[in-house]
Amino acid sequence: MVTGASRGVGRGVAIALAAAGFQVFATGRSVAGADLPATVHKIPCDHLDDAQTSSAFAQLTGGLDVLVNSAWGGYERMLEDGQFTWPLPFWEQPAHRWSSMMDAGVRAAFVASSLAAKMMIPRRRGLIVNISSWAARKYIGNVIYGVSKAATDKMTSDMAGELRPHGVTAISLYPGLVRTEAVLDSKWFDLSNSESPEFIGRVIAALWSDPQLLERSGQVLIAAAIASELGVRDVDGAQPAPLTLDTV
Repeated sequence: MVTGASRGVGRGVAIALAAAGFQVFATGRSVAGADLPATVHKIPCDHLDDAQTSSAFAQLTGGLDVLVNSAWGGYERMLEDGQFTWPLPFWEQPAHRWSSMMDAGVRAAFVASSLAAKMMIPRRRGLIVNISSWAARKYIGNVIYGVSKAATDKMTSDMAGELRPHGVTAISLYPGLVRTEAVLDSKWFDLSNSESPEFIGRVIAALWSDPQLLERSGQVLIAAAIASELGVRDVDGAQPAPLTLDTV
């Protein structure tokens, strides 16, 4: 299952996992209209609504191997009344940004992971991937962004400790600069060392096949670094260079 698969990284992950042979269930508020392979099962779901999330997981009658938590509302409503509010100091941030990052991001991942764990533990195998960001370690844009990503990494680490005895892995995964629809539309970025949205999905597929997967549980993994280690290339054959605290 890939949450937040209507667009961006989530959509790319769903496409890549389907290409790798997974039976993919993709969720999102507008996923019904998303451009996804015909083999992907689309489940409209607002992950702010726990009942909708539970209903989505109830459709996984065949079990669950991998959960990718990509649902995230933090990039919505960045422009309000003509003002770009993303970089404002915390005392001037609009109140909705906390909810869109902490509730539609961190809490949504917690609820989905709780449901996934109940399906994975009896089988003693599974992988939970929380899409995170360098903002957990470095100030990037605004305070709430950093808080939400740091919370994601801490949540992952603690989940991993509770899941490890049951054979289930939880990791945080950092993409680099991803060529999402928003990034391509902005025209602001140097794309010379960027990643396709599908690249993250290719990395996750390789991790699932890695015999050392459980040993990675609780870790923050840099997608490009793991790709280099496991021999994963992007859709165009490129090998993106991993970002660092200095280069992000």
